[in-house]
Amino acid sequence: MSVELAVYKLDGTEAGEKVTFKDAAFEVEPHDHAIYLAVKAEMTNARQGTHSTKTRAEVRGGGRKPWKQKGRGTARAGSRRSPIWVGGGRAFGPKPKYYQMKINKKVKSLARRSALAYKYQQEAIKVVEDFKITDAKAKTIREMLKAFDLENKKVTLLATDIDENLYLATRNFYNILLVEAERASTYDILDCDILLVDRKGLETLNNRLMVN
Repeated sequence: MSVELAVYKLDGTEAGEKVTFKDAAFEVEPHDHAIYLAVKAEMTNARQGTHSTKTRAEVRGGGRKPWKQKGRGTARAGSRRSPIWVGGGRAFGPKPKYYQMKINKKVKSLARRSALAYKYQQEAIKVVEDFKITDAKAKTIREMLKAFDLENKKVTLLATDIDENLYLATRNFYNILLVEAERASTYDILDCDILLVDRKGLETLNNRLMVN
């Protein structure tokens, strides 16, 4: 069964043609668990793992016993670096760690296909001819969003190639995530209200997912 999607111009009007997929990668029954595993892996692998605290062996000071062991009527203390003291070390605090989670290649591909399937079912995929703009002005992108009525919606913009003009024009929009179509992850596809993708980019992504 073939899938047809209307192609639009950047001004929001229809280009008078359609992009047709004889075999669409997103014509699958969405697999929620594959999506869960893929997003979990992406979020895990994105963690820097640079969190760190000092133990009692690493904080400064504490070389001298604060007071004598007996005779003061208070608890004994051997070091000012004790975790129970203000300014002391941290007991069982976080240390730098390398986070990594691997998933099967086929599961990763199924997750992306499932994410696209959800967007297709929700009619949340808009295909444009291309994103070639002659200047790096935010005004151009603002007009495009207005034309598609996407000013207050979260948009993942999938482009075949990201040139300097497109990057500079979109970088200050809080609601736009600019991603190279072929590299779009499951989370990139899901974490938006609308997928705005150029024709060639959607074809490239579809072909890549069909191979995998």
